[in-house]
Amino acid sequence: MSKVEVNDTVKSLLEEVNASFPGEVRIGFGEEQAGFVRHDQAQQFVEEGKMLIKVNDITAPNYTASHELIHMLMILKGFPQLYFQLSTGEKDTDNQLMFLITELYDVIAHEVVVKEQRRHYLIDDEVEEAFFKGIEDAVEAEDAGKVDGFSTIRLIMMMDAITFYGNGLANFETRLVDAFPTTYQAAKKIMQELDQRTISNPFDFRRKVVKAFELIDTQLKEWDLPEIHAMEFATLGSVFSERQLRLSVKQLFQIFHSDLHEKAQDTRGFVGLGISDQQNAFVVPTPKDMPSDEYFRELYAKNVKDFFEEMKMPYTIR
Repeated sequence: MSKVEVNDTVKSLLEEVNASFPGEVRIGFGEEQAGFVRHDQAQQFVEEGKMLIKVNDITAPNYTASHELIHMLMILKGFPQLYFQLSTGEKDTDNQLMFLITELYDVIAHEVVVKEQRRHYLIDDEVEEAFFKGIEDAVEAEDAGKVDGFSTIRLIMMMDAITFYGNGLANFETRLVDAFPTTYQAAKKIMQELDQRTISNPFDFRRKVVKAFELIDTQLKEWDLPEIHAMEFATLGSVFSERQLRLSVKQLFQIFHSDLHEKAQDTRGFVGLGISDQQNAFVVPTPKDMPSDEYFRELYAKNVKDFFEEMKMPYTIR
């Protein structure tokens, strides 16, 4: 690993993470220097209570390291995480869905991450240019604005670019429109709707992620492209009030028999959808030891807090 001296802001973020993380977090640096930045240029390795954040590319080491640390802080502060407990039965399809849904989830997370990075002056003109080069490296420009098999990832990347550039978007908009005319305009429309809500806590964040899941499928359907069905396929951590934790499962969730299989026991999965937002909040396997009717009658009657703790399903209290 190369020796890179991070700035005081990154050191402070690392200290903040270590103050909450149940173990030790360190940062290491590789030697690659591609000349662009992308969010896949860092990885996390966990071993015996220790975590190494490996920044493989040192084009903008303070930017990339701080990006990873702020993502970690969000998790430590109870921002809901994604879980993939279901399978289509096709590994390639599963991997593609997990990739796209995670990228879309990160668009919303980046609203928090980038805001914090800009507050600490970790994004400058060079990083902004390197970010644009990262887009160019990741995906080809549109062919005369045609919709094709890469339009979904282009759309998500355009949403991310709008979030990243923020108030400085005008400096890059012409180049984005030239390369990605169709997906950029669609992304702008989606982001205008999403930006009606700000994020100040984990509940706001979760609500905005669910809205993004909904809006992207609406756009993909309009383009006659396969929807990603993130509201069913991905489990999103819940945020409850103290009052909601005392309610019965039946008061907050509807459970339906999915065509997808749950991974733990490889049975057809039963998915718990939030009544208020229709988002997958938990998955249970097909019951084995008692008739389904009896099992779900008992499950619906359980206290939400007891059920989630029994399932070892993380949740946040607002």
